Amino acid sequence: MWIHAEAAFLADGWARDVAVRLDGGAIASVTPGAAAEPGATRVQALAPGMPNLHSHAFQRGFSGLTEWRGQSRDSFWTWREMMYRFALQVSPDEMDAVAALAYAEMLEAGFTRVGEFHYLHHDTNGSPYADPAEMSLRIFAAAEATGIALTHLPVFYAHGGFGPAPAGDGQRRFLHGPDSFGRLMESCAARLSRPQDRLGLAPHSLRGATIEEIRELAETWPGRPFHIHVAEQVKEVEDCLAHAGARPVELLLDRAPLGPDWCLIHATHLTPAEIAGIAASGAVAGLCPVTEANLGDGIFPAPEFLAQAGRFGIGTDSNVAISVAGELNMLEYSQRLAHRGRNICTQDGSTGRALFAGALRGGAQALAAPVPQIAAGAPADLVALDDPLALDQADSLLDRWIFGRGIHVRDVWAAGVHVVRDGQHRDRDRIVSAAARVLRALS
Repeated sequence: MWIHAEAAFLADGWARDVAVRLDGGAIASVTPGAAAEPGATRVQALAPGMPNLHSHAFQRGFSGLTEWRGQSRDSFWTWREMMYRFALQVSPDEMDAVAALAYAEMLEAGFTRVGEFHYLHHDTNGSPYADPAEMSLRIFAAAEATGIALTHLPVFYAHGGFGPAPAGDGQRRFLHGPDSFGRLMESCAARLSRPQDRLGLAPHSLRGATIEEIRELAETWPGRPFHIHVAEQVKEVEDCLAHAGARPVELLLDRAPLGPDWCLIHATHLTPAEIAGIAASGAVAGLCPVTEANLGDGIFPAPEFLAQAGRFGIGTDSNVAISVAGELNMLEYSQRLAHRGRNICTQDGSTGRALFAGALRGGAQALAAPVPQIAAGAPADLVALDDPLALDQADSLLDRWIFGRGIHVRDVWAAGVHVVRDGQHRDRDRIVSAAARVLRALS
């Protein structure tokens, strides 16, 4: 299969008239300055697919349904109670349908790999399924059906808060002890069937797992992607200080084997020492700017982190909106509001290019995947961007996509398969119809 791009974003920048040959799930050759081969798919601009390092697929089911305020102050913690109520309803078949919708929309947005931070493990009454991986298998099925690459991250969730406090009834589907979690991991490892898929793990947070349990998990499953929510909310920081005498990231830096396999999701509320510690460890900051804004979490200290060569990636988290451009836009614009300046997330040159390239590298690291690139031997995970104005200004295309209007994702190849054409997933009608039936029943 051949693709011919008027412009392509290669490892060293934009190149003109690029012929890309695909062979199976990989890129076989890349030739700049070439004529189009007969029968080639012609595109205006071609870029690598973006990793989405943090998703809760089931939460796509209530996207846009929590934007109501009652008499009391609304917050992350009130949103969480609504999320628990929704989570207690979802059956395995419904999980499959909602996840497929989220994953199809991710592909349409230009994401070609997802890190699924998955904690909906048990039946609605909290009892284990006969197969401990029952709900994970529905994630596998949705990823395979849509074509998106998967880094599956089963979540270890044992407690309801620092102390440890007992879990609440709303958390009953999430809970595991070390032994049952080990069985879940082993079952998931045995069931991954596609070469592009990966298995990691995720202690939910320092609220959901003690520091001792986190250390034990890291020792039991070394070398795998290791994700954790941390320092998302001020209350979390205050509760951790009250319990352990240390802030959440401070505690991890002091007592956990933080390193390049780790991804700290959100990491919003940091001291200068914590910023330096994360950057020095090689861990990735997993940023979800749209969800962080939606939940009122706060603003990540990006300029301080990036100045120390900190690594970051982006995720869609609650899937309230699914957009590569939207996440990168919110990341930069939140910094502009906080610092009352412009072009904050780059040291020099194009802000869009700096954000896009940084998120490619950090997202791939966090998900144990090759860095997405248009190069011979790389996975054939590609995104074609369409510019209706045809401005012939490739150097500004990423800036115009992220911060402007009009440019959109036209086509996507995932593992060499043409899964999105003219902006729509190949199975969109079927996926949307199935999800609609499910969501009408759940709402």
